[in-house]
Amino acid sequence: MKILIIEDEQGLRDNIVSYLNADGNICESCNDLSGAISKLASYNYDCVLLDIGLPDGDGFTVLNFLKKQRKEESVLIISARNSLDDKVKGLNIGADDYLTKPFHLAELKARVEAVYRRKTAHSNNKLVFNEIAINLFGREVEINNKPIILTRKEYDMLLYFIANKGKVISKSAIAEHLWGDEMDMHDSFDFIYTHIKNLRKKLLDASANDYLKSVYGIGYKFSAV
Repeated sequence: MKILIIEDEQGLRDNIVSYLNADGNICESCNDLSGAISKLASYNYDCVLLDIGLPDGDGFTVLNFLKKQRKEESVLIISARNSLDDKVKGLNIGADDYLTKPFHLAELKARVEAVYRRKTAHSNNKLVFNEIAINLFGREVEINNKPIILTRKEYDMLLYFIANKGKVISKSAIAEHLWGDEMDMHDSFDFIYTHIKNLRKKLLDASANDYLKSVYGIGYKFSAV
């Protein structure tokens, strides 16, 4: 795992880095809020160990930053604060677990591995493209964390486009993938245009960016560019 340790107590920070590195993890560390935000803005991590009592600000700001940027790091809060309010606040904002100081490093390691396993299992059922998130297990779509209602064909079409993002897809390929043998029942591909128009409208109405591009004479491309 690639782990970021955000902890202002140097002795504890060094001990955590040394202990977790011994298992083959790649650990980076910082001792304040500004350093944490800078690293998280520039790099992706599997797990973040977060002390919420930082010298230049509240560690909860890190959780808000991760949520706003739609980043997927697992977060384990490590804090001397033992109040129920802090625990509830941290978990509600997006932390995966809360470990109170002092703690044994063996327990810390076990907690890190547990939250990472849970996040990995969850992410396998989730497909994310910028502000669009698809729950593959529940066949649910959210735009900016708000659900939208799609028909079965619209859902299948969106999933197909995101899986092939950046590629120009011909109308015949779309029809064959989504309708199979049924496409022989249609005299033209006008029905595809209707479904795409409806899907695009629903995405735009939900404040998604306009990713669906028509490629003249060929088909369509789903791209942020």
